[in-house]
Amino acid sequence: MASDHSMDISVDFDFQELKNAVDQALREATNRFDLKDSGIEIALTEDMVKITAAADIQIESVFAILIKKMIGRNLSSKIFKRGEVKEIGGMRARQEIEIIKSLNQENAKKISAYIRENFPKAKPNIQGDTVRVSSKSIDDLQAIQTGLNTSEAIAVPLSFGNFK
Repeated sequence: MASDHSMDISVDFDFQELKNAVDQALREATNRFDLKDSGIEIALTEDMVKITAAADIQIESVFAILIKKMIGRNLSSKIFKRGEVKEIGGMRARQEIEIIKSLNQENAKKISAYIRENFPKAKPNIQGDTVRVSSKSIDDLQAIQTGLNTSEAIAVPLSFGNFK
């Protein structure tokens, strides 16, 4: 058996599941009684979701529907970074929501600091958009995984893989 165990921490989600959740949310929003004739639009691109409606309260309702559909498809709501609701003219409003697709350096440093602070025997190493953690104990790696999932300081959806 190896003397050191390791795991990789990154940001990863199934884009097709997100696309399905957006389609379901649009279908539900256009059929729901309070949103039926308000011209709801949800546009999905590779790195952004745009919700357009008649008022910001309707945008909030559509966003809540989208989050519900995402949770039903095992997607984290942390993949979204919401922007401000902007008036776009014609008595319409739009919200642009950025999709977080990779682990940036700032969050990688937060993860490394969290691991160094709480698990002194584990060694984090930032490798691009992945943090590799190695430790002598598998239990430490599992505790790190649990701790990062419950931490409020980390606002990105983490994926744990490559356990060795």
